[in-house]
Amino acid sequence: MAQATTARSLVEVFGYSPTDKTPTARKFWQLNACPFVGKACSKYDHTNTICYGTCSVTNTGQNVVICPNRLYADGYATIKRVSKEVFGDVQFMLFDEYIKEATKPGASLNCVVALGQNSGKEVKLSKMSMDWVLAHIVDGALVGYVGIEVQSIDITGNYRDAWYAARDQKTSIPPSEHGLNWANVHKRLIPQIIRKSLVYSKSSLVTQGLYFIVPEPVYQRFEEIIGDDIPLVEQDGKDVITVHTYDLGPTSAPGTTRTLTETRKLKFKLDEFSARFITGPNLPSGESLDKKIREILSCK
Repeated sequence: MAQATTARSLVEVFGYSPTDKTPTARKFWQLNACPFVGKACSKYDHTNTICYGTCSVTNTGQNVVICPNRLYADGYATIKRVSKEVFGDVQFMLFDEYIKEATKPGASLNCVVALGQNSGKEVKLSKMSMDWVLAHIVDGALVGYVGIEVQSIDITGNYRDAWYAARDQKTSIPPSEHGLNWANVHKRLIPQIIRKSLVYSKSSLVTQGLYFIVPEPVYQRFEEIIGDDIPLVEQDGKDVITVHTYDLGPTSAPGTTRTLTETRKLKFKLDEFSARFITGPNLPSGESLDKKIREILSCK
């Protein structure tokens, strides 16, 4: 795992080190562009006037990816990895590629088509948006699909002073004042995984359950809630969740972006994951709640 210093700092802005002054890196700053998806960056401030473009930061000695698009480096390699695991060597296509091929006269395709935010559009049902659906198409018929959830983590506080120093190419960049919104792990992220997994498990076209792509430090926070001893399985099934965790690779030369490294692959049952979220090993006891209320009210 790539480790960082204990001080909080920016690690990547617009895909490059904040101290990278090469023309390549600075061009992405000028364009407010993301090198990982080849599009304009969408990370703006609350006034929607400043594009921050921050991909990753340090927190408690770890480099943490804070933008999902960072996980799409090398032409969506993380998504293609799932396609390979589920559908083998069937040709993978983004939606635009599929449209070009499918509209050719006499087209007869056997391919996997990615539907997601940057490829066609996300599949939305009943106020629920599926990050990615990889659809297996044979001669115009949908024969199977698999769902992928991609998550990073939001920040709290801000890194404004550090960001401006990097933008203005100052010789010294001050520490950042950001935090990470770890409360979202149990408030939003885990419930999303459970609900979406349940939907996929009910489909007759799904043979392998939800895949979950996530930075390693974020998944470690999942383990603080569900435990790091969840029973793993080897067999596939529509009621199985497969987790792929990633870390940033080592620092790279100026003018280049860092690699992503595959850290862990885990497979476990949806029912076990759900049960541990509700009654997990780190769930506070009733006695600890009693004690906390007494402390606040100075009661016996």
